[in-house]
Amino acid sequence: MTTPHELAGIGVSPGVAYGPAVIVRLDVPDVPNRFIDDSEVEGELRRLDEAANRVVEALSALRDRVRERAGREESHIFDAQILMVRDQEFRDQVRQCVRDGMSAETAYEFKALELRNVWSSSPSPMLRDRIADLSAIQNRMLAELLGHPGEHTWNFPIEDQVIIVARELSPGLTVQLDRDHVVGLVSEEGTRTSHAAILAHSLGIPAVMGVVGALEQIQDGTMVLLDGQTGSLLLEPTRQEIERARTQLSRRQKLALELEGAVTQAAITPDGIQLAVFANVDLPDEIALAVRHDAAGVGLLRTEFLVTGRAALPTEDEQADYFRRVTESFSGRQVVIRSYDLGGDKFPAAFRAPAEANPFLGWRSIRVCLDHPEIFRPQLRAVLRAAAGGRPVGLMLPLVTRVEEVEAAREMMLEEALGLSRTGIPAAASVPVGVMIETPAAVVIADELARHSAFFSIGTNDLVQYTLAVDRGNARLADRFSTHHPAVVRQLREVLRAGKAAGIEVSVCGEMASEPLSAVLLLGLGFRSLSVAPPAIPLVKWVIRNVPEAVARAAAEAAVLADRESEVTRALAEAVRRHCDPRLIEAFAALPRPHPAATLRQ
Repeated sequence: MTTPHELAGIGVSPGVAYGPAVIVRLDVPDVPNRFIDDSEVEGELRRLDEAANRVVEALSALRDRVRERAGREESHIFDAQILMVRDQEFRDQVRQCVRDGMSAETAYEFKALELRNVWSSSPSPMLRDRIADLSAIQNRMLAELLGHPGEHTWNFPIEDQVIIVARELSPGLTVQLDRDHVVGLVSEEGTRTSHAAILAHSLGIPAVMGVVGALEQIQDGTMVLLDGQTGSLLLEPTRQEIERARTQLSRRQKLALELEGAVTQAAITPDGIQLAVFANVDLPDEIALAVRHDAAGVGLLRTEFLVTGRAALPTEDEQADYFRRVTESFSGRQVVIRSYDLGGDKFPAAFRAPAEANPFLGWRSIRVCLDHPEIFRPQLRAVLRAAAGGRPVGLMLPLVTRVEEVEAAREMMLEEALGLSRTGIPAAASVPVGVMIETPAAVVIADELARHSAFFSIGTNDLVQYTLAVDRGNARLADRFSTHHPAVVRQLREVLRAGKAAGIEVSVCGEMASEPLSAVLLLGLGFRSLSVAPPAIPLVKWVIRNVPEAVARAAAEAAVLADRESEVTRALAEAVRRHCDPRLIEAFAALPRPHPAATLRQ
């Protein structure tokens, strides 16, 4: 429960910051309605194209600057913005408005606002995260068309160390910040997957997003204590609160050093139970960190980066080369490739998907792949080629709700394997096909799915969302998105039972596995395989090495019988408190608490 003295949001970039607030209101330029006659149409279309070219040049310059300051992957954010400026369908719509009698700026504003309304009403948090990018492009284009470019940049001096507070933060504005003077960021909009959040993290600026009512309750000069790890804000904090925050930060830093020592150690509990800690990999740049943290392999290799932000679908050769590089990096360790989890906003530009009222309950994931074999079959061939020579590669199918979906995917895979064999291309005859358990439907028929699957992996991010009917990206519902809800805990137990009965491995690849108390719960329930983001691997190993399995099992048994999520959390916390070294209890208080709504591209 927050008070007027305390605000809560989503911690998107770790660290503690303290300083006076600077309120930033960057509104869309005021565009007067101006209409034209037929003789002016060509001139307005030419102005539109010239403005777009200048914006692309400016974004290209920003991309180069970000590559120097933050890194190559972060710079791709601006490639996505450039694609938005060049989007032919949107440009054609704006041009048609010009032909219908609107000036270039009036037409652009009209179509941009129309698109913003569509995205704002989308249930997809990832699509809503792109609104800040749309606003940034809209500001740039309108500023160019109205003849006063540059007004989309920070245009006020900052001399002291301050915390910026805004409605939303665009990547272009975030990267212009002077790290010596801007020590923290707060915004009302955005989640951990927004581009501004990614940049803030890369630049090392503590940030909290999704703070409802921030602009109403924070004034210029208000002293703010920001914790970018927990997502909390304290307004006009006391000296004791500031000191407490500094102590907490110090404890985290000490723990971080200790965690590094767990990297090369096996994940074995004090009473001898060993777990395998795998890595979830989104982007190629994460592979090196996963290897350095001695991951048991890749439990979830996401493939969406191969299509999002691209004008064309990747070829079979491109995919095969990437999958092969990943397997070679892990030197014979298991790599599980998830087939395309397309849907919502995750469609390539070359693939026009129909608009849906609720994409997360619509046409996505395995449904898209089976309906469009011309997309799915090249990926299946790429997976089979990556598994040539006995490489341990598995294929995981997302959002499965029917046995028929597994059967259809396996049949396609065998057909493609036969085709590769006939052409003489080196490839495996088959690979293990597993199912991602992400819906209550999959939980209920887990026993049936297990008969047709080589393994299960539980995607807790979506499972919690679908079970509790809570949008995982909605900051207003953050306290209702809980992996400790009794309904979630009991489903985890049932899936594990179904997997064990069928003799198949059951792992957890959702964000839940990297949260300390939840990792204890999973250990106690009987899971022996977890897959987490590469930075969380040392943390999970450290937790496992410090909590006896017997203690975790007793806590999990109490959690399964609990009627309320608070009882589940209490059972886990008390087990750790009663049976573990007091030093461990202190460390748990210093560990990061991932905001459940802040999902890592899962």
